[in-house]
Order: sequence, then structure tokens, then C-alpha cells
Amino acid sequence: MTERASRGVEDGRTSERALVRRQGGGGASARRTSPQSFRAGASVRRAFASHWGALLALAVFLAIGLAILDDYGVTWDEPTERGHAQRTIALIQGEVSTLFGDHNKFYGLAFQMPLLLAERAFGLEDSRAIYLSRHLLTHLLFLASGLFAYLLAYRLFGNRLIALFAMLLYLLHPRLYAHSFANGKDIPFLSMLMIALFLTHRAFRRDTLPAFALLGVAVGALVNLRIMGVALLAAVPAMGALDFVFFARGRAERKCAVAATGAFALSALLTAYALLPYLWADPIGRAIEGWTVLSNHPHLGFDLFRGTRYYSNDLPAEYLPGWISITSPPFALLMGLVGAAVVFGRGVKAPRSALRNRGDRFALLVGGCFLLPILAVILLSANVYDGWRQAYFLWAPLSLLGAYGLRWLASAFGRARLRAAVYGAAGAGAAATAISMALLHPNQQDTFNFFVDRIAPDRLRTQYLIGYWSHPTRQALEWALNRNSDSPVAVNVHSRSRYVPDRTALILPREDRERISLDQAADALVFTRYPPREEGRELHAVKVYGSTALSVQRKPDLRQAYASASSSAPILSSAFDLYAADGSLIYVKEPCGPSDIEGVFRLQVFPEHEESLPSWRRASGREDIRFFFQGYGAAFDGKCVAVVPLPDYPVAAVRASQFREWGRPLWESEGALDVASHREVLRVATQGDPLARPVFDVYLVDGDLVYAKDPCAEADIEPRFFLQVFPRNPDDLPEESKGYGHDGLDFDFFLKGSAFDGKCAARVALPEYEVAAIITGQRTREGVELWREEFSLQADERREELRRATEQEPVAQSVFDLYLMDGELLYAREACDPSDTEPRFFLHILPERVGDLPEERRQHGFDNLDFSFFLNGARFDGACVARVALPEYEIREISTGQFTDAGAIWATGFALAE
Repeated sequence: MTERASRGVEDGRTSERALVRRQGGGGASARRTSPQSFRAGASVRRAFASHWGALLALAVFLAIGLAILDDYGVTWDEPTERGHAQRTIALIQGEVSTLFGDHNKFYGLAFQMPLLLAERAFGLEDSRAIYLSRHLLTHLLFLASGLFAYLLAYRLFGNRLIALFAMLLYLLHPRLYAHSFANGKDIPFLSMLMIALFLTHRAFRRDTLPAFALLGVAVGALVNLRIMGVALLAAVPAMGALDFVFFARGRAERKCAVAATGAFALSALLTAYALLPYLWADPIGRAIEGWTVLSNHPHLGFDLFRGTRYYSNDLPAEYLPGWISITSPPFALLMGLVGAAVVFGRGVKAPRSALRNRGDRFALLVGGCFLLPILAVILLSANVYDGWRQAYFLWAPLSLLGAYGLRWLASAFGRARLRAAVYGAAGAGAAATAISMALLHPNQQDTFNFFVDRIAPDRLRTQYLIGYWSHPTRQALEWALNRNSDSPVAVNVHSRSRYVPDRTALILPREDRERISLDQAADALVFTRYPPREEGRELHAVKVYGSTALSVQRKPDLRQAYASASSSAPILSSAFDLYAADGSLIYVKEPCGPSDIEGVFRLQVFPEHEESLPSWRRASGREDIRFFFQGYGAAFDGKCVAVVPLPDYPVAAVRASQFREWGRPLWESEGALDVASHREVLRVATQGDPLARPVFDVYLVDGDLVYAKDPCAEADIEPRFFLQVFPRNPDDLPEESKGYGHDGLDFDFFLKGSAFDGKCAARVALPEYEVAAIITGQRTREGVELWREEFSLQADERREELRRATEQEPVAQSVFDLYLMDGELLYAREACDPSDTEPRFFLHILPERVGDLPEERRQHGFDNLDFSFFLNGARFDGACVARVALPEYEIREISTGQFTDAGAIWATGFALAE
């Protein structure tokens, strides 16, 4: 085997034998050559002449960034991040600091600290100047990392077009581009990862201690920004170990390899330590504490994904890949997938060769930086939220994989015209992305591609969270300021944070900020992510793809609403009294103070008919509305009043609650909206006799089952009701119920009934098919059965059949008299109680010819028609009557009776006369 083959070739150009041999712990080294324009001492003029395309592209990006810098608002995290840096500096300076009680104490300050120091160095005091400067520096770091993407791709491929494509692929991601102005967490981590990947490639090419020490500084900062940086902290020594195994020759080279890894590890750990002052007092103990907290993030939020709400610690496996696939440019995804297939395919085909070849090994590192975090999130059920913003760093390796994909496609075509077509398609893909970003400005943070339905009005809003970080709030504030000319603007908010308008206003000019106030006045504007359900309430909307990201509404007249509510009885009473009026739910508390309306209110709305719900809500069976009280209400005259519009479909019941922290509610109340209808159905039902009288009296009214209890307490209706409906013809059952032999209509009382005047009444619609019998009762939430009742709906028919049967002599007599009538066997008993009908009946039919039996019964020699009384019979006037249809074939003999597990209770048999 040749030296070139045995030692590996980097990108097919540079012999691995060009590795540096250190002498005497850092003597002279013969460094590898890099592309000509990047050689040490290359002139700036020559570099510009060689790479004018990349520099021109960066200049365009910079000009555009400066032009639109003032188009983005302050997100709710930015003041928190700045405050964290201020508390850390106070700790360093020996001042009183609340850092140790701050839940953000484990977050590093590798980027936030320079932002704060720059702010102080330039003497910035006005909030507008402060946040504009923070946005500018964040964006400049993003653009700088784009330059490193270009440099790295050029080092990898030696092709300026592919390197330029890698940079464009990296910078032209609509969501990341918008975040690059206002996201001080995820964008710096993404940027530092790209820089660290460049320095990793550089360190292993130069193979010098300073190069590895510089890489360690970058990786230490990476770990400081996000705990996920430990992946690269582990990967670099692993790559060094492979160099040690494959390339180190002799004791001196092995010592140098170990020294390089040591220099990297030491500089990385010292950097991570220096950038997190919280560690200084107890580095090991607090590092372990921080790892424990950050590796299992304690935040418990929720996200809307494909129309379903998920908690952040219980996400489906497709959550992260799904978000990436529907929010990224499709052409970039295609190139990335091609590149991943090439990189991993080469590694799988010849793994040993791929590990020995530094070019292939670095490609596998890039692929691993993309694939392994996704697998870790899925396998460890990691706590992620807000779409995939915590995984934005994946775009760095994915854009490099896209460059690998473009290079492979270009090299796969031998003809120049075909290669030109490949490059043209890449340019068209980048241009299309840039145009879509311009059209959506400044709401690129809500970009979705054509993999999802983004055309139907408000479709996106019902499937995914939009209005991310409430960034449209600035647009709404500017609309309100322009609408009201020079007059003050009173603003309220219905969103995840009451102070979003206040924080967003920090970047507005001072004269505009002074006109804005957060006011609970009844006529204040309401900023909400949820469109209004009443015509005329919406004044303005910020839309993306036709879906409402933020709605500006005016509150209804709360004093008038209070007057309407107080004239009637509440439908629910708890910490708040709830009234239903004019298609809205009115919350009233009197007396009431500010502490009574703190936290989040939750309203679950249950429709009368499940099909009324949008399709994405039917799985849960309800609408789920969360809101802050100030968004729909106000405190005035010692009372608190809020008006929450209900959906425009018929509502059966609601469940209302209030939370200060997610977990146990402060209070919860639930009940039906239409108490009057339940009052009326109880009046009608009690005019007749009940079908059964266990804990609840059960009536049949107009094809519905009515449950009634008088007197009735809350404990009587808290357990869940079970209801099993048995049809006369089993074929009438829905397909999914045929295996059970009955329909299951279990329900909670508050969904079907009301409590009033010390009574309880609930009404349940029965299926449209003919019902033979019913089993109903109640179980605790733990599944313990409290009561159970079985009864038939065939009493009138059985009464008539008994009259006709008793006009003739029975064919057999025992505990029950047996009659043959119209091809059916009738069981009758005059004086009967439930104990007589509880045991199961057996009925065996012996045919004249065994061949007439169903095939599965022929080996037994008789038909088995065993039955339960409640399915085939009825009790009335103290009598019991059951009816069973006999088979159509000729019958020789019948044997019947009742039995329990202990054996037969009674039995009789008779032959049929010829």
C-alpha cells in the first residue's frame, strides 16, 4: 500500500504526510499549505480579488441589515438577559447582587457580557439606543459567522462558488435571519458553532499548540453559551485520539499529539470557567449542579404542533425534525439531505478509511453535529419548546452538508453545461429564499414553507404557534400610535406575558414611549394572539400568510356587562361567579383586588356536538382558551369584570380555572351553560315513572335518557357516569363498537347536566337505532364502581307479548313458564324481583339434523343461545318477561334454565311436537 493511501488524503489534494512534526515541545513546524489566497502573508488586495463575490455578498447583507435594523421589536427575553449580565457584573465588582436567587444563574455570559460592556463603554443610557446596539452587534456576529462558513467551505472544497453557496445557504434562513437581530441566546450559539467548526478544521490542519489552544477558547465559549457545546468538547479529543492512533510516529510525535489535546482541554475549561462567575466559588459542585439543571431543563411550557397542544416534556418524536422541515427553505433541505447521504454513505461504505482520512473524518463530524443532537432529543425526550429555536445551531452543520451535496452533484456531471445547470439551480434556490424573506418582512420569524397549508385563512394559527416571541407587538404599537396621532395610547395584552408591550416599547423613540401606558381601563386596546369571536371587536391585525399573528381589539362595555350579569343567577360559582349572556362568558368577583386577577385563566369550552369543533380540536373534544384577566376585563369600583367571547357553535358546558403556576389550579369550576333546559327536562321527566331507581332516577324522555336526583349534593355528581347502550340489532352498532356488543357513552355530569335548587338533572341523547337495553352507573376517577343498574327499554312490547302468551298453555314450567309463539321462546314469571333475573340464562337447541347447525357448533351437536335477561327482557307490574328468537331450522328438543359459577339454578327441557 502506498504512503498516500495508508496515511489518507485530505480532499484528494494534500498528503497526510504533511503533518507537522513538533520538535522539542514546540519548535519550528512545517505547516500545511492552504489555498493560495489564505497563505500567511497573502496581501489583502489579492484576497479581495480572489474572493470578491463573498465580500460583495457580505457587504450587501450588512447594508440590508443596517437598513432594517429598526424594524424589529424587543422580545421579552432581552431585558431579562441584560438584567442577568448586570447582576453578574455586580457580583464581580463585589456589590450586592441577586444573582444567586436568579433562575438564569447557570446561563453563560460569553455574549451578553460583551454587549453590556459595549453599552457602558459608549455611554448608552436611552433604552432605544441600548437595544438597537444589542440588535446590531447580534446581527454582526451572525454575519461574521457567515464569513467563517465561506472560509471553511473554501478550505474544504477549494471552490469559490461552492463556498459562496455555503455562506448563502447559512445566512438565507428566514427565521434565523430575523432572530439574528433580537435573539441573544440561540443566534450567538449558532454563530460560535460555525466559528468553532472552522477553528477545528484549522487546528487539525496546522497541528500547532496555539491553534488547539485557540480552538479551546472557542469551544469554552460555546459550552458557556449552551450546554450542548459539550458535544464538540468531547469530539475534538476523540479526533485527536484518532490522529494519535493513525498518524503519530515515534515518541516525540505522540507527545505532541497529547500536548495538543491537553492545550485544547485546558483552554476550553478555563474559558468556560472564566465566563461563568457563578462557578468561581465552587467550580466542581456548581458545575455539577448546572449540568443537572440544564441537561433536564425545568421549564414546562406547551407548544402547538400540527394542531395538537403538547407539553414541552412530552413531545412526539417527529417534533424537532418536523419543525425544521416545515420552516426551512426546501432547496436548502434538499441539498442538506444529499450532502448527508454522501457523507454518511461514504462512512458506512468504508468506515476505517473514513476515520483515517481527515477530510472524510471532518465531514462525519459535521454530519454528527447535525444528526446526533436530533437523536438525543428524541431518545432522551429532552425538554424543548418554542418550535426549534433551541436547536437553531443545527443550521450550521446542515448548511455545510448542503455544500457537500452541491459539490457531489456538480462533480457527478461530466459536462460543463450540466455543472452550470446545477450551480444555476443553487443560485435560483437562494434567490427564491431571499425574495420570500423580503415579502414577509419583518415577520420572517413566522416563515413556513409549502410543506404545510399556509394558504387557507387562519389555518396556520390553528396548527402552529405564530406571532413568535410576540414580535408583531411592535407593529401593533406603531399602528396604535399612528391611529391616535399625538394622544396617549392605553394598551392591554392577552398573551403569554403582560409586559410584552411595555418591553417592546423600549426600542421606540422616547416621545412614542411616553405616550404608551399599560392600563386596565375598560376602553383600553387589547393585544392578543387570538382573533376575536365577536364582530366589531377587532380594530387591526398583523397577519402572516393570511393567519392572524396578533390582533388589536377593543374591550366591550364592562359596566354594561356587569349590569346584565347581576340581573340573573350565575351558571357557575367559585372564586368568580360566571354568567352566560349574549354569546359570552362574564367573570365577576366582588369585592376584588389586584391579587385576585394575577396569573393565567383557563377556559375549556365543550360543544354540544363534537363535529362543531375544528378538526384539529376534535381529539381533545374541547376548545382550550388561556388568557390574562386584563386582556378581557378590568378592575373598577371594587369589583373585577371580564367578558370572554364564546365560540359561535352551540356550547354544552364550560370548565373555568385560574393558575398562578402550572400545576394545581387556584380554583376550578365546571358546568353546563343552559341550566333552564335541564330544569325543564326534569319537570317533564318526573311526570312519568322512571325506568330504574338506583342512586339516580333514570327516565326516558323523547328518545333521551334523563338522570335525576333530589336532593343532590356535589359529591353525587363528581364521579364519572358510565353508560352502555345495547341495540336490538347488533349490526346497527358503529364498526368500532361491534366487538364490544354495545355503544359506550360515558360522560361527566357537568357536560350533560346542571345542579339547581338542590336538584341534579342530566340529559344524554341515545343513538338513533332501536335500543334494547342499557347498563349505567358511576365510577370514581380511580375506577371503583359506585353503583350499577341494568334495564330494558322493551317493557311495552313485553307486556303485550305476555298477554298473548298466557292465552295458551306453556310448553314447560319451572321457575319461569315457557311459551312458544311466532317462532320465539317466551320466558314469563308473574311475581318477579331483580334477584330472579340476575343469573344468566342458558338455552341449548338440539336440531333434527346436525348439518343444520352453524359450522362452528356441529362438533357440539347443539346450538348455544345463552343470554342475559336485561338484553332480551323487561320487568313491569311485578312480572318478568324475556323473548328469544329461535333458529329457522327444524328443532328436535330445547334445554334451558339459569346458572351461576356454582352450577345450574334450575333447568328444564322439552321436545317440540312434529
